[in-house]
Amino acid sequence: MANETALVTVIRGDGIGVDVTDATLQVVDAALKAVGAAPLATQDVLAGAGYYRDTGVDIEPGGEEKAGQADAIFLGAIGLPSIRHADGTEISPHLRLRDRYELYAGVRPVKAYPNAPQRLADPRAAKIDLVIVRESTEGLFYSAAVHGRTRFVGDEEVYDTLKISRSVCERLHAFSFRLAEKRKARGKAGRLTCVDKANVFASLAFFRKIFDEVRPEFPEIEVGYNYVDAQALDLIRKPWEFDVLVTENMFGDILSDLAGGLVGGMGMAACGEIGDEIGLFQPAHGSAPDIMGQDKANPLAAILSGALMLDYLAEKKDNPRLATAAGLIEAAVDRGFAENLLRPMEFGGDMGTNAVTQQILDLVATCKEPEIV
Repeated sequence: MANETALVTVIRGDGIGVDVTDATLQVVDAALKAVGAAPLATQDVLAGAGYYRDTGVDIEPGGEEKAGQADAIFLGAIGLPSIRHADGTEISPHLRLRDRYELYAGVRPVKAYPNAPQRLADPRAAKIDLVIVRESTEGLFYSAAVHGRTRFVGDEEVYDTLKISRSVCERLHAFSFRLAEKRKARGKAGRLTCVDKANVFASLAFFRKIFDEVRPEFPEIEVGYNYVDAQALDLIRKPWEFDVLVTENMFGDILSDLAGGLVGGMGMAACGEIGDEIGLFQPAHGSAPDIMGQDKANPLAAILSGALMLDYLAEKKDNPRLATAAGLIEAAVDRGFAENLLRPMEFGGDMGTNAVTQQILDLVATCKEPEIV
């Protein structure tokens, strides 16, 4: 039913994850109310490095199963610098959730906003508006997703595995083409670039081969190809020429941070990790425990991730009101920067977490309801 209430599992996690999650839920509730949609139902799951420190496990008993019973998962942040596994790696239950629920499509929007920091002098940088689709379950993160997949040979060698599978790549590339179609329908370029290292690694030549096999199903979408090193260069030289990029896990991790730096920093880096049955949404930044609870964190990456979640739920629940609410949040952020009403401390401004959140709430209440194509 189109009006069925959506259930979201909330994992606040560590550090500022608590602060930005609370901010996001406030904004999401306000946007839903503004468009006449039912509020989300939520359930909490405890997880993270702090939970591991206190209990010896990184997620509450039954937490993984509980998380997957919802329509979506919202995650604040995971990790504390002082808490590690014996091999030095971070506490990362969210990587296991990606693996368990096959959240293969990591969606990382990168958009320049007026009056937000822009690191490139070229005036065309003000028009940056692209999406990096990072495969999120395999690639070079395959070994990290489940603790114990890495192979150690004494104290002399370590082997991590880069995995590329047909099953995941077919779905990833089809997802990316559909995203390009959706953006094209909304007036964007609708161009899809396959980013790989097919000239060196057989695994990534396979990644490109499957891209080419899927391509004929989407004849209206213009395509391009780039090796990852050249793509990193082009994100500095001419990022305004790109619309949707699809790439391997590790490459996407690096490129999305690089691209995020062009439009202000990680405080603007929204993220959705989407599978066939469920999606997980989170800001792409870390937990920043040094500023937790100090009203200094920029909540906009989390709030924009909340908008991504609503857009996802709109399709999943066949409820256009949720997409309208997502558009309202995005319009509020656009207007807030355009009118210089948003001045996060992260960007040298005078507004902490609470002030930024309140400003978005005020804008949601006054912005014109967007038309959803």
